[in-house]
Amino acid sequence: MTSKVKAKNPIIPLDYPDVDVIRVDDTYYMISTTMYFMPGCEILRSYDLVNWEHATYVYDKLDSTPAQRLEDDLHIYGQGMWAASLRYHNGTFYVVFAANDTRKTYVFTANDVEGPWEKREIEGFYHDASLFFDDDNRTYLVYGNREVWLTELETDLSKPKENGRHQILVSESEADNPNLSYEGAHFYKVNGTYYLFLIRSLPDRWMRVQSCFIANSLDETFSGQDVLVDDRDYCGQGVAQGGVVDTPEGDWYAILFQDSGAVGRMPILVPVEWRDGDFPIFGDDGKIPVHFHTESTHSDYPYEPLVGSDDFKKQYPKYYGLAPKWQFNHEPDPSGFSVNTEEGYVQISTTKVTDQLLQATNTLTQRMQFPNSSAEVTVDATNLNDGDIAGFCALQGAYGFVGITKETGNYYLVMRTKPLTDLTMQSFTPNNSEEKEWERIPIDNPNVTLKIDADFWQMKDIVRFYFQQDGEFTQIGPEHQVAFKLDHFTGCRFGLFCYSTKKEGGSAQFSQFKY
Repeated sequence: MTSKVKAKNPIIPLDYPDVDVIRVDDTYYMISTTMYFMPGCEILRSYDLVNWEHATYVYDKLDSTPAQRLEDDLHIYGQGMWAASLRYHNGTFYVVFAANDTRKTYVFTANDVEGPWEKREIEGFYHDASLFFDDDNRTYLVYGNREVWLTELETDLSKPKENGRHQILVSESEADNPNLSYEGAHFYKVNGTYYLFLIRSLPDRWMRVQSCFIANSLDETFSGQDVLVDDRDYCGQGVAQGGVVDTPEGDWYAILFQDSGAVGRMPILVPVEWRDGDFPIFGDDGKIPVHFHTESTHSDYPYEPLVGSDDFKKQYPKYYGLAPKWQFNHEPDPSGFSVNTEEGYVQISTTKVTDQLLQATNTLTQRMQFPNSSAEVTVDATNLNDGDIAGFCALQGAYGFVGITKETGNYYLVMRTKPLTDLTMQSFTPNNSEEKEWERIPIDNPNVTLKIDADFWQMKDIVRFYFQQDGEFTQIGPEHQVAFKLDHFTGCRFGLFCYSTKKEGGSAQFSQFKY
């Protein structure tokens, strides 16, 4: 039994970029870039394309390299897994993606979306690859930036096929487009016609647009045009890059993403109409409608929220014992992390010495929500060592936090930030500004409830930090500006952290997380 569901964009007001989407029978699955967060490569599930819940993570950890584990001063910020391709073929789920830190391309397979997933590698490095199974049992990857290639694979997907097809489908010179050129490939065959969807920026200004190229055979030259140039009247930020999918009733939709400032890149649902042998029509003649409906294949289905509160009293057998809404910043160190479900807290113990928050192992995160986010957590810092810092952060390249530190046996509340040095989103340069402490307050009781508020509306990207005193929250330090930049390439997140600047082994307990 189906029922109508009203679509409201963004369909997920959270950082889920580079999406791909498929339908298997009456169920839709969507995959997204998770980069350096672990567990990684999240797949979501829906029955109506509007409401989504967690289905699985493809891996708990990837290659356990020193950088993925935050060993020494190494890290993979702005790297990790990008732009996965999700496919279902002959009873098997396939996930293909490249990791920019290892420069490898991975293929994971499973008979059930919840796993277990088997990990293999495809010889070579394929940027933003789209996996494609053709009707003649040949398999291809379509990938690249500025030059978009199609490469035939061996039947076991282990490497390019010897003497197989290998050709450029689309190319664009830097002179023709000095901004982002064609990438983010999604390749399909619909009613006998090949369709290649790509993202690019307009050549005369930074704005993402969706492009489409078509051909009746792989021997033909692909012809193309921009099919969606629309910012939904939001800050000039275009909507592009993602997959298309059909419904059981034969309707088609695209799920693309939109840059939205520091909160990240959020999925946008767009109706699609096909015309035989012609370019598909996105939205209402190239504009995303404000109001439209989809059909649900499971009416009144209760979706589990993708973010939310946690009292840490429920046991989860997977994902390091945590609810799937939590991800670690990089691969965790199990020796420095535990969950006490009887008393309801997470304990983070330090396993290295570092002088910066971004090198803190076992930092536990949740995505912040658009257009506003607020969360609080109670921190028990009794077992900190001198020089340790534990607290609650807004995690991004230009981070900020409120925390508790211990010095010469005394406890202090502190508010610190990493101020922005460059607002340019396209800069890969790490934020090398000095961390600044704005306020320090002596405290007698190292058990404190901390709070963060964030305002992302119209890309204000302002966060404020608080501590609870006599039942009321008091702001500590000034408001702080965060920003989405390519140095981290992810939306701002809430983070629970603890790190040591002098001697490892201290710990803090986090309880009553209220989103």
